[in-house]
Amino acid sequence: QVQLVESGGELVQAGGSLRLSCIASASGRSFSGYAVGWFRQPPGKEREFVAGISWYVNNSDYADSVKGRFTISRDNAKNTVSLQMNSLKPDDTAVYYCAARVGPRSRLAQDYRYWGQGTQVTVSS
Repeated sequence: QVQLVESGGELVQAGGSLRLSCIASASGRSFSGYAVGWFRQPPGKEREFVAGISWYVNNSDYADSVKGRFTISRDNAKNTVSLQMNSLKPDDTAVYYCAARVGPRSRLAQDYRYWGQGTQVTVSS
């Protein structure tokens, strides 16, 4: 099994930056061979795709709403997948989730089998 833990969410002013991290827990396995995605769930809305990264091809994909502002990356040595978020807007306020799956990248939350507990990001105006 794969157990994921997100961290880095906090209160930040509009225009600021945050870096979220997702790491396999000590009881879980590494990200090797898995595609990893970031999703978010704003208050009162459904979960939506933010960014994804492949393992074997090591390419990335972004939702239009965050493209040019967010960057997803992976550090194999640290077994960590990160989401660098710049120029944050109040609409970015959400619980952010890290997810992993066996297979290729996907924008569909239902395709991901493993999920972290989520980390709250709040952007004030």
